[in-house]
Amino acid sequence: MSDQYETATLAGGCFWCLEAVFDDIKGVESVESGYSNGHVLNPSYRDVCSGDTGHAEVIRIKFDPSVISFRDLLNVFFAIHDPTTMNRQGGDVGVQYRSAVFYHSPEQKTTAEQIIRELNAQVIWSGPIVTEVAAVNNYFVAEDYHQEYFARNQNQPYCQAVVAPKVLKFRKHHLELLKKQPA
Repeated sequence: MSDQYETATLAGGCFWCLEAVFDDIKGVESVESGYSNGHVLNPSYRDVCSGDTGHAEVIRIKFDPSVISFRDLLNVFFAIHDPTTMNRQGGDVGVQYRSAVFYHSPEQKTTAEQIIRELNAQVIWSGPIVTEVAAVNNYFVAEDYHQEYFARNQNQPYCQAVVAPKVLKFRKHHLELLKKQPA
């Protein structure tokens, strides 16, 4: 691995779902749940859940671009959530559950916009992609109990009903990206 890591910040509904998938990807050094692009300093989970802070639940990914590209991370991102619903993922509703790519460089912005154009042209979904593409701003780490939530709470009902199916779908369709190959 190189010493030159990059950072990606993505919002696609509940951060527990995203974190569980991206933890499995080779080239990903770490995944941290947090809140981004709102207007309140250091919000709590309760604050963010109110929808009043403007923050999205996000994951911040530290990755090695010599192993996995930002484009490949975005391809996974768009495959594991519905980027066509405004401020909603399944039963999770509110601005905090919006689909967004919060870029860290002009190159990330260009890549995100290009992938969105390509996916819209392919007409994969019944509606256009509404994913926000904006510079990362006001990022705050979520409380400790949100970190590695799925790994520590796999028997919790939400994890069994929502997170586990996303993780299984990812593993089934993206074997080549997994850190550990199934036996």
